[in-house]
Amino acid sequence: MKKIALVFAFTILSCTVFAQLEKPITWSYFAKRVNKTEAVLYLKAKLDGKWHVYSQNVKSEAMKLKFNYAYSKDFTLIGKTIEPKPIKKYDKTVKMDLAYFEKEVVFQQKIKMNKTATVVKAKIEFMVCNDRSCLPADEITLTIPVK
Repeated sequence: MKKIALVFAFTILSCTVFAQLEKPITWSYFAKRVNKTEAVLYLKAKLDGKWHVYSQNVKSEAMKLKFNYAYSKDFTLIGKTIEPKPIKKYDKTVKMDLAYFEKEVVFQQKIKMNKTATVVKAKIEFMVCNDRSCLPADEITLTIPVK
């Protein structure tokens, strides 16, 4: 009975450790007022090791990074979400040019404030890969206070 319990505990521990290894990206954010009526949202992705996240401008819809902002009367988006210059390489496996970011990347979205303070809800859809494999597409919703 003790052996079965020990094997069960080891299996659960192994699954937990493996699950932690399969989250190679973390997202953080902050908002900064530019003036009385405008603010900039900064959305930062930090990637582990050799993992990368794709650009908003890749041709593959499944790989493409997408920023979706919930509608609110409290603010208006100014333009599209800005990204820095990505790494661009041809990938022999998918037979296309890919654009992606490694280690750390910060995206920016400018907004016009219709109130003195608001909360912006942003849903980010993304795919992360390394040189051996890709994880299934994922999404995260961020709630960003703007004061």
